[in-house]
Amino acid sequence: YEGVEVKGTGLVGLISYLRTDSTRISAEAQEAAKQYITENFGQDYNGSESRQEKRGKIQDAHEAIRPTYAQYEPKQLEDSLSRDQYRLYKLIWERFVASQMAPANLERTTVEVSGGEYTFRSTATVIKFNGYLRAYNIQEEGAAQDEDDDTRDAAVLAALKQNDSCNMLRSIPEQKFTE
Repeated sequence: YEGVEVKGTGLVGLISYLRTDSTRISAEAQEAAKQYITENFGQDYNGSESRQEKRGKIQDAHEAIRPTYAQYEPKQLEDSLSRDQYRLYKLIWERFVASQMAPANLERTTVEVSGGEYTFRSTATVIKFNGYLRAYNIQEEGAAQDEDDDTRDAAVLAALKQNDSCNMLRSIPEQKFTE
């Protein structure tokens, strides 16, 4: 917030005051975010007008932590910041921009198949409209393939009707752990 030397620009304060727990965003920052979102993602990605809460009689001298300028995308600043500064700025930037965007629309299909003493559950999710998720850099290598697989899986699950019968073609005994 005190400023970082940005290559080709000079000293720039990249975030608002960082020692706050406020959720308040100024009207100017909301308007700047709205303009950025419209120009970079399209009008459909703009969220509702205001998400501010009244929190009683508290001291709310500062805005929420946010980028001072939404147009300074994290990738543009990577060469000017240390690794930790970049990661922190990226987090702040993505969260702020996403908070001003429209919600995502997800379609989740869950199917349970029972056979004897076992019940198997499969769930597939298809993103109908990515909304705020577009602000996050979730399109990494392999994401396109995974999205195609999810769409295909969801289509297969959606085609099933209650009480349909099925046959087990194969069983893959595999245990997954959170990494």
